[in-house]
Amino acid sequence: MKAFDGRNNYLMQPGDYCIARKNHLVRYTKYRDQDDAFEKIIITLDEPFLKKYLEKHPSTVGIYDNDHSFLFVQEDKLIRNFIQSLEPYYNGSDQIDQAFSDVKREELLLILLQNSPKLADVFFNFGIPQKINLEEYMNRNFRFNISMERFAFLTGRSVSSFKRDFQKAFGTTPGSWLKKKRLEEAYFQISRQNEKPGKVYLEVGFEDLSHFSFAFKKEFGLTPTEVSLRYQGRS
Repeated sequence: MKAFDGRNNYLMQPGDYCIARKNHLVRYTKYRDQDDAFEKIIITLDEPFLKKYLEKHPSTVGIYDNDHSFLFVQEDKLIRNFIQSLEPYYNGSDQIDQAFSDVKREELLLILLQNSPKLADVFFNFGIPQKINLEEYMNRNFRFNISMERFAFLTGRSVSSFKRDFQKAFGTTPGSWLKKKRLEEAYFQISRQNEKPGKVYLEVGFEDLSHFSFAFKKEFGLTPTEVSLRYQGRS
């Protein structure tokens, strides 16, 4: 599985273990093996569970030393045996039996923190995102199709301050800027990178191909397909 968070690319090979951090925007591409299979085990450590754990096992929490969206975990005997130990608790629906869920999650967290105590800074950081550079963040993450409320939260702002700061930084509204920025990126990918319109519209943050095509033609006077044909074969 490959992933991209607007800044870094990540590659997860069969057998890898990694922690996907909260409040990070990430796009995934999954690849099946020769048997057309893609198998994964996902264990969610949600905030209510983590707070209960912290009550039982108090820990000093600081600031983690990097902001990577994925933190890879080195395999050892404890991790490997833990994964194998999950099999008897599945109830046949791809979900672990609820009666054992918190017990097994606590076991995993104990293992991870024993191996790397600094991970406490990741797991037990319950604060909201701090106010960050809006222009830098939006130019890096405009391809992600999330709500304005979510963009505001992730940049450490209320919706009203997000709109106000956005107008100061870009001289327009978030909706207008996102639409134009995504269309310009789509034009570049189609005309210069020979990408297909049917793939590009999702890559740049549109949900619907027909809406993308309509907006694209309104912006550039040509449909995505016409631009693709015009530049076909050029480097």
